[in-house]
Amino acid sequence: MNRQQQIKTWLHGKFPNSLFNISPASADASFRRYFRVTFADRTLIVMDAPPQNEDCRPFIHIAQLFSAAGVHVPQVLAQDLEQGFLLLTDLGSTTYLQALNASNALELYGAATDALITIQLASREFELPPYDKALLMREMYLFPEWYVAKHLQVTLDEKQNAALETVFQRILQNNLAQPRVFVHRDYHSRNLMVSAPNPGILDFQDAVYGPITYDLASLFKDAYIHWEEAEVLDWLIRYWEKARKSGLPVHSSFSDFFWDYEWMGVQRHLKVLGIFARLYHRDSKNGYLKDLPLVMDYLRRACERYVDLKPLLNILDTLEKKQPVVGYTF
Repeated sequence: MNRQQQIKTWLHGKFPNSLFNISPASADASFRRYFRVTFADRTLIVMDAPPQNEDCRPFIHIAQLFSAAGVHVPQVLAQDLEQGFLLLTDLGSTTYLQALNASNALELYGAATDALITIQLASREFELPPYDKALLMREMYLFPEWYVAKHLQVTLDEKQNAALETVFQRILQNNLAQPRVFVHRDYHSRNLMVSAPNPGILDFQDAVYGPITYDLASLFKDAYIHWEEAEVLDWLIRYWEKARKSGLPVHSSFSDFFWDYEWMGVQRHLKVLGIFARLYHRDSKNGYLKDLPLVMDYLRRACERYVDLKPLLNILDTLEKKQPVVGYTF
C-alpha cells in the first residue's frame, strides 16, 4: 500500500489537473508489479520495480531497441529510477494465453513469429549481454538445486551427478554452436498481448544475445499452453521458411534446425523446472506448481528422441518415482 501511495503521489506530480484511478494490472515472477492508470480518455501502465530489487534501465534500453526494430512494445512516457517507477503506454489486457484457440492459433502465432523475425533481423553483437556458457550453465543448475534437491528432496548419487554433468555439457555444446541473435528470453503466451499492431510484446528486460532457437522454444514449448506436436511442427516450418527468406542464419536443413530447437528446449525446460520450484519454496508463489507437469512432459519427450540425452532420461525415470503429493500429478 505504501508503494501504491508513492505511485499516486508521483502521478499527481505528472498530471496535476487530471483525475485518475489505479488498479492492479498484473504481477510477474520477479518483484515487479504493474498498475493500470485510468483517465477519462485513456489508460496507461505504471511499472513498479523496487530499486533495491530491480533495475529499470535494461527495460528502457531494450524497449528502445525493439521499438526501433519495428515491433510493438510499450513506450516509456516517464521514469523515476530512484523510486523505481516507469510510466508506459498500455498494450491492452488480453494476453495470447487468454485469446488462443484452435481457430485463431495460426493467425496469432504467425504474427508472433513475424515479430520475432523482425527482432532477430535487428540483432547486433555487444548491444545486449551475451547468453554465454556461464549463464546457460547457471540456469541448468537450477534443476538439480531447486527441483531435485529442494522440491523432490532427492540427493543424486555420484554416478547420477556425473551423468547430469555430461548431458549438461552436450546441451551447452549445441546451444553455443547456434547462430546468435537478440533473444527476448520469455517469448510466450503470457508476455504477448493481442493488440494493434499485433502482438504487443512485454517483459523483455532480461533480453540477451544468444541462440536463434531460444525464443521459439519459449513460444512453442510454452509452459502455460499445450498444442499437439503436429501443429507445432507446422508452425515451426512456417517460421523456418520465413526466416530463410529474410536472410536469418537458420540451418538450410529443417531437420538440423529442428534438432537445435529441441536441444534448446531441453536447456529451457531444465531452467524452468528449477525456477518454478524456487518460486514455490523460496518466494511462496505456488501458482506455478500446476505448470510443472507440462514442462516435464516437454523435457521427457525430447530426451526420449535423442540417444545423447538418454542419461538425463534415466535420471528423470528415477525421479518420477519420488514425486511429492501436493495436490497435482505428473
